[in-house]
Amino acid sequence: MGAELRIDELRAGYGRVDVLRDISLRVGSGEMVTLIGSNGAGKSTLLKAVSGLLSPSGGTITLGDRAIAGMAPERIVRQGLALVPEGRMLFGPLTVDENLQIGAYSRPARDAGILGDLERVRTLLPVLAERGSQVSATLSGGEQQMLAIGRALMSHPEVLLLDEPSLGLAPRVIATIFGALDTLRAEGLSILLVEQDARLALKHADRGYVMRSGAIALEGPADELVDDEQVRHAYLGGRPETRE
Repeated sequence: MGAELRIDELRAGYGRVDVLRDISLRVGSGEMVTLIGSNGAGKSTLLKAVSGLLSPSGGTITLGDRAIAGMAPERIVRQGLALVPEGRMLFGPLTVDENLQIGAYSRPARDAGILGDLERVRTLLPVLAERGSQVSATLSGGEQQMLAIGRALMSHPEVLLLDEPSLGLAPRVIATIFGALDTLRAEGLSILLVEQDARLALKHADRGYVMRSGAIALEGPADELVDDEQVRHAYLGGRPETRE
């Protein structure tokens, strides 16, 4: 189900200014990797460059055996990579079901797997089945976030990117979302997660990268990063973490 995502010496930015400076990272097949760092470190810029919303000025991005750097976003989706953006970017006047159907736009209309994926999304995130005919703009923030994830899954991705999925949500909703991400990872989906709650991200991830001023400052297994003194003081409030 999942594919390897490899980023090598990536540079990207806005105008003549590069925000990303020779970024290299890897998400293995079926692995959840988190990218943490302070606001302005370049995390969202990296996701935009990988997903085609921003054209890199240098470096390579490889999805499986396919080079995708510089491709248009819709082509990258067809290659098997989907982004759940910060802010969700739903079609507010449309219903939940209509938003989910739009998520499958890159797939052939006769794709027999679309209905199966729709049922899988509804099983994974049951609120979407309950709210199918509801206009998405009237959903709660947590329900909208689940819909944004479900819409991305309808493209049948091999790699899923998420930008701040827990931001502003209640603990109960966050637990539901991360439970779904754990299930997807267990099923083999590759996941790259940008998350402002570093403690939460490292609890669920296999590996992590710490980003600082547009560059990778530190990387390693998630349980080692939790115990790293620099990470603890900068991102975890100075408290040691116990992983369940």
